[in-house]
Amino acid sequence: MNLLGFLFDPANWSGGDGIGQRLLEHLFYSGVSLLAAMVVAIPLGILIGHTRRGNVLVAGISNAARAIPTLGLLVLAVTLMSTGALPVVLCLAVLAVPPILNGTVSGFFNADSDAVLAAAAMGMTDGQVIRRVELPLALPLIVSGVRSASLQVIASATVAAMAAAGGLGRLVLDGQKRIGGYPEVFAGAVLVMALAIVLDIVLGVAAAVLRRRANPVHRDTDTDTDPNLTAEPARESNPDGKIEPAEAKG
Repeated sequence: MNLLGFLFDPANWSGGDGIGQRLLEHLFYSGVSLLAAMVVAIPLGILIGHTRRGNVLVAGISNAARAIPTLGLLVLAVTLMSTGALPVVLCLAVLAVPPILNGTVSGFFNADSDAVLAAAAMGMTDGQVIRRVELPLALPLIVSGVRSASLQVIASATVAAMAAAGGLGRLVLDGQKRIGGYPEVFAGAVLVMALAIVLDIVLGVAAAVLRRRANPVHRDTDTDTDPNLTAEPARESNPDGKIEPAEAKG
């Protein structure tokens, strides 16, 4: 049986060990870990980005996270917490926090300072400035951070099989144990790549839409107006001492 034959065989999609079940498990691990990372990283990023304090900490965390081996972190979590879904989700969430945190902080740091100052001059509170000005302007970069984290999480979730959990990595691991199981191994790898590509496209489109929607916020806070609409007509004195509008010339 080849790769296409394995993927398009309905019998391989049903049952507790089928492709459908493994795909749902992979989505569950990835989705829960991303949600947990967003709950931690986005509020912290908003605080750091708005106050302009702690950016050195963010840079340090982001650089250190690149050196964390996924498998080593999983082994440590399994040693401390036993096998199952919990250590997998925890490890994936830890790996997802730095990209989301970095994207959130970068989004707030790159928000139009003129728009922020104009909002503060209008009497808005810090919370109102965040909700109405900074957050809409920062959303594209926040989504970009989530996009980067999602690719890392989906790829890393394959190691869940080594913690006696499920996911598409189970297809790879089980296929290696069987004689002639290479189609199953390749199927697991192809499905992980396809899932990552689809999610990357979806989040890329979402970031582009949010970027276009953020433009009106910048235009609304722009102080430049049409001089023809705001300029008052020039006035001159007549011989009687009265001030009258100057007549248009030309």
